[in-house]
This record gives sequence, C-alpha cells and structure tokens, in this order.
Amino acid sequence: MNDGAGKLNQGWTYCDRVHSGTAGQSVLDFYTCYYPHSSQEIWRQRIEAGLVRLDDRITRADAQLVAGQALSYHRPPWREPAVPGDWSILYEDAALVVVAKPAGLPVLPGGGFLEHTLWALVGRKYADKPAPIHRLGRGTSGIVVFARSAQARRQLAADMRQGRLRKTYRALASGTSMADEFVIQEAIGRVAHPQLGYVYAAVPKGKDARTECRVLQRDGDALQALIEALIPTGRPHQIRIHLAAAGHPLVGDPLYGKGGVPVLAAAGNRAALPGDCGYHLHAQQVRFIHPDSGQVVEITCPPPEILSVRD
Repeated sequence: MNDGAGKLNQGWTYCDRVHSGTAGQSVLDFYTCYYPHSSQEIWRQRIEAGLVRLDDRITRADAQLVAGQALSYHRPPWREPAVPGDWSILYEDAALVVVAKPAGLPVLPGGGFLEHTLWALVGRKYADKPAPIHRLGRGTSGIVVFARSAQARRQLAADMRQGRLRKTYRALASGTSMADEFVIQEAIGRVAHPQLGYVYAAVPKGKDARTECRVLQRDGDALQALIEALIPTGRPHQIRIHLAAAGHPLVGDPLYGKGGVPVLAAAGNRAALPGDCGYHLHAQQVRFIHPDSGQVVEITCPPPEILSVRD
C-alpha cells in the first residue's frame, strides 16, 4: 500500500547560515552553487516570488551576503512520490524500537521526500518520536534501529561510531569470480555530481571503510552471487560502493559501476541518484549492547526471496 499517495505535504523551509567562504556572493549565486538540482533561472524565479528570505526579510537576487546572515527558502507544499508503507516492528521496549523497512521507503527526508519516510511513519505510532540511529538507502530493505530516549540515542550512536553496533547484510552482486571470503578496504568520500553537487564514492583520500564479505551462493548461469556482508564501519552507501570497487557492482544498481564510482549519464539522460532503486540489498541482522540493561541484543530480519539461499 502506498503512503499518502496524491496528497500535498505541508511544505518545508530550508535554512542556511552564511559563512566566511560564501560571504560576498549574491543570494542567487549562493543557491545556484550549493543547490544545483535547480537551475539559476528557477532560483531567480523563487527569489523574485518572495520564497527566499535573508535575515527573515524578503530579499533580491543580487543582494550581497555577509558572514553570519541567515538564509531561508520556503518550499511550498508538494506531492511526494508514492512509497510502500508496509513496515513492521521487530523489537520494542522503553529505550528503543527496531523496525523492518521495505525497499523503496526512505528513512529520512530528502530528495523530494518529506512526510513519506520511515521516520515519519514511526513517529506517527510513537508519541515519544523515536530517532533513527542509522539509515538505510531508499532501495535497501531490512533493519533500522530507533532510540526512544536521549540516553539510548547517545549510547547507540557512540557504539555505532566505534564499531560496537554490528550490522550484517545480504546483497546480490554481479559476477562469480570473487573468493569465498574477502575483505574490501577502500576509502569513501565525496565526488562531484551534476545534479546534487556531490555523491559518495571510492576515493583515495576519503574516510577509511571496511566490508567483510562471504559468498553464500553462486549462480553461474546468471553470473551473479549472493553475498553476506558485515560492515564494522558505516560510510554512506558503503556496501554498494565497496562491491562495485571490487569489480562486483550490485545487480541492478543504477548509480555505482565497477570501480565504485558513479556511472556517467548518457547524453540527454538524467544522472542516476543515490535514492534510485533497482539493486538488491537487505540489512538482515543487527547486534548491539542494550543501552539500559547492558545485555547483548541480536535481531534478525528475514531477507526477501531474491536474497535467500536457494536449494
């Protein structure tokens, strides 16, 4: 079932603070440079329509920015893309809730999604508005951990940064020539993207990242393999980037090709985005120390059929 299909959301105001590196730019240049998903002409129209404010006052496109000023862009209500709404609860107590996310549902707002997110759906059920400790890509299914208290949020976030929150995934990768077990250690950082400004990819000067892989099954006819991947680190799109960097991109991934870098768009076509679906990746298991009891908690979410071991 699609969540809220056809309804307008409430709109949103995006806020920025002018820093020393952007001081001296015009308002138009600022938005054109930092939000390249819209053209300069579209940003000009928005500014002239009074949707952009500088220090809470309507401004002009050629107004010069000064460090410390506040910019805001009010996006009027819009219809978000339809999303699956069939999420489920795997575990809950006073400190946290662990849920299963379907592929196609974003965890957090972004990329045209505001209210059609897992965070919003969970928030509608729980009055204490649990906060996600980590995120999954829109096209990824499986486990997401939410904290229900500030103390749980602090501890679980620290555990994740320090590698104590362990996540295991299932992925369908192209090719069958990989070893039975292998480790990928490729730094991950930002590279330029024509629509978003940047995306994450395998880059020499990025942040360290490690993915430990084990082949569960090979399909010689389809030239693809079912992979179990454990990630001690949690960089954006890490498994997609790492398997692509190792020469085995996820089957159906529109963004990351061999080498772990974005696939260039063909002439006249839109560049692929991180939120584009089509690949097969599932967060199957999470293991962490409970923030209240101190006990080890291990939760499993069965994978979809395409990521299950076949007889």
